[in-house]
Amino acid sequence: MVKKRKQRKPHHKVTPIVARTRSPAPSPERFVNRELSQLAFTERVLAQAAREDVPLAERLRYVCIVSSILDEFFEVRMSDLIDEMIEAGGWRPAAPQWDSFVRISERAHALVERQYRLFNEVITPALEKRRIVILSHAQRNSRQRKWVREYFEREVRPLLSPIGLDPSHPFPLLMNKALNFVVQVEGKDAFGRPSSIVVLKVPRVLPRVIPLPAKLAPRMQAFVMLSSVVRAHLADVFPARSVAGFSQFRVTRDSDLWVDEREVSNLRQALRMELTQRHYGVAVRLEVLRSCPQHLEILLREQFALPNEAVYRVDGPVNLVRLNELVDHLKQPALRWPPFTPAWPAKLRVGADMFERLRAGDLLLHHPFESFEPVVEFLRQAAVDPRVVALRMTLYRTGASSVLVDLLIEAARRGKEVTVVVELKARFDEEANIGLAERLEKEGAQVVYGVMGLKTHAKLLLVLRREGDGKRQKLVHYAHLGTGNYHPMTTRLYTDFGMLTAEPALCRDVERVFMHLTSLAKVEKLTHLWLAPFALHKHVLAAIARETAWVKKGKPGRIIAKMNALIDEATINALYEASAAGVRIDLLVRGACALRPGVKGLSENITVRSIIGRLLEHHRIYYFRNGGADDVYLSSADWMGRNLFRRIEVAWPVRDGKLKQRVLNEGLKPYLDDSAEAWLLGADGVYQPPKATAGGRSAQRLLLETLAERA
Repeated sequence: MVKKRKQRKPHHKVTPIVARTRSPAPSPERFVNRELSQLAFTERVLAQAAREDVPLAERLRYVCIVSSILDEFFEVRMSDLIDEMIEAGGWRPAAPQWDSFVRISERAHALVERQYRLFNEVITPALEKRRIVILSHAQRNSRQRKWVREYFEREVRPLLSPIGLDPSHPFPLLMNKALNFVVQVEGKDAFGRPSSIVVLKVPRVLPRVIPLPAKLAPRMQAFVMLSSVVRAHLADVFPARSVAGFSQFRVTRDSDLWVDEREVSNLRQALRMELTQRHYGVAVRLEVLRSCPQHLEILLREQFALPNEAVYRVDGPVNLVRLNELVDHLKQPALRWPPFTPAWPAKLRVGADMFERLRAGDLLLHHPFESFEPVVEFLRQAAVDPRVVALRMTLYRTGASSVLVDLLIEAARRGKEVTVVVELKARFDEEANIGLAERLEKEGAQVVYGVMGLKTHAKLLLVLRREGDGKRQKLVHYAHLGTGNYHPMTTRLYTDFGMLTAEPALCRDVERVFMHLTSLAKVEKLTHLWLAPFALHKHVLAAIARETAWVKKGKPGRIIAKMNALIDEATINALYEASAAGVRIDLLVRGACALRPGVKGLSENITVRSIIGRLLEHHRIYYFRNGGADDVYLSSADWMGRNLFRRIEVAWPVRDGKLKQRVLNEGLKPYLDDSAEAWLLGADGVYQPPKATAGGRSAQRLLLETLAERA
């Protein structure tokens, strides 16, 4: 019998603060299934691991990334689908969503099969040719076995606590995604009673990939997996008894946090309590070895109340994510991407007074090709400048340890008014953000958590500086707006635009957004910013409709948009209408895309490309020709319902002609010409791989060569 899930208000039923434009009901012909589109993105990532022009260590890393993406897919997307089935009466074939669940599961099973086949039959042999080996127990020689036994006795065995199942020892509560063994033992226990099933938790504190000493593996790098170490010594864990069968296994649980924000009085406290339960949500997936004895698999499946479709039988470690540890150990430079140094912006003198520079004009930064350090330097100068009186900043993801947070603390210690909007509900960063909020509060910063019911996803930094002499003094505003997070680590891996500005009207808009976030007052009319959930969606729809109007006047209509995901039905329908009118539309959508391009009479003038390369494509760029005005907006928002209606997001115009051209030349045009890493979405919902690989045009490679290498 399926266990009853905790009651919670599903995310898809959250009522938006503003009225949402209604659109026709979705249909298989008009929209691509979101979950299948997300799996298609994961398949494109896996394809990177199969490319021979990708360095070998990076190919292994892509295999690991696929596992990480799938983990979150099951923890969040599939768990929501399962929620719907259970709320409708049960997770069984009669459930309304059962057919969708089966279709998605079949696609996921096929993907996992390809992933392990690629790891076992391609990646592992290629590593062995480079004298990098993962040794199983059978492959280890006597000296290596002796070392592994000593390692097991010293590091592993003292931490193991096997649980023999009987009425007084029920099946233990197992953490989400933790490595475990289920073992069948024969013989009698210490009390003379037969006991056949034991569950063995493998502690998370232990490394999953263990390098052997060089003297035991001359002229090679040799590793053993922790799971192999435990498996080889199961008999030692159960002395005087024999192991009749066993399997590694891992259970994935619903990990999406939810609190009823209408009833909580302290969001931070409520989330902290919810976090303690995250690792023990309802099971949604079970991974076991393909060699797992059937009766043990059935026992696990029944214990976690899972249908057969939710069981994934694999040929190798049940958690390939942890092979990232092996990648980190690899020493040969040729196995990795060539290193690059983000360039210092050509338009900014090293050591320059940032405020003086911004008074001369906006500064556009293109990460990771250009350094994120100017943003850090801007905040550093603001923190110590005696003329700066106040700083305001949003933090969505910034890492557990951040130089930016250190600088905000320094500013607060110096007596400046520091206000930080910390998003406590940034998925899987909740605990880190709670810690940051407490650090900031302890040092005198004012910390708020945005607007109840909405996530603050906008990336904004505002500095207020007193300038002038005597009676002529006035407060001058400076701001930074970004498409990506204030996270110094991801700024080296994600493509994003950021803009530093002193433009008065734009800075006033940023100030009004902060006033709304802190005081909850109604947002004053904004001059340049498009703000979600109030107006961003309306502005996007109006801009799309404006292109249609230009076509009807006999003028060309043109839209180019780049984002991580395109799901919102009303926006897709508006794009369909524009396409039918003759507007030429190019979309660059890295991940899930529900729009079907190239459908006769519906979307013939729309193309959709997905760029999967060395760097993670993350900028959001909207371009509308607008009769030759060439409107260019940068944004924190994808065209998804959650971004447009359940988050605080901003889009802002790039008004300077030269900077606008930079966005087009660096953020859009090279990607439309990409033949090495661009996948093309067909009307059937299937992506066609790049026509050229090693010798094709790569936007990322071009930008690394023209921007980063000039450093």
